[in-house]
Amino acid sequence: MEKEMNRDGGRGNRDEGRGGRDDNGGREGRKSNVRSKYRTEYAGDHNFDYKDPASLTRFVGDAGKITPARISKLSLSQQKQVSSAVKKSRNLALLPSGTDAYDTSPRPELISPVPFEA
Repeated sequence: MEKEMNRDGGRGNRDEGRGGRDDNGGREGRKSNVRSKYRTEYAGDHNFDYKDPASLTRFVGDAGKITPARISKLSLSQQKQVSSAVKKSRNLALLPSGTDAYDTSPRPELISPVPFEA
């Protein structure tokens, strides 16, 4: 008994109706399940400012260590900018240089950018 082979190699019509290839050769209607490797909140040209310790504390752990790029999801150039900004702000005493057990300087005070009303 011989089976007849379909035009699509005997697979039947499994791909029909599930977002198969369109005329342009691309996929239609499918979402990509791949996560982005880097953070989308920071553009490639974003500059991390050493004079803003409140935003830099996000990249410094409780022990005072700079968070590695694989955890902070920053690109190589952004990680270099963050580490140099953290080091500069530590030298200027804007950020604490160690843990609370050895360093008595408090966390930076968050100040609202909205002008103060009298």
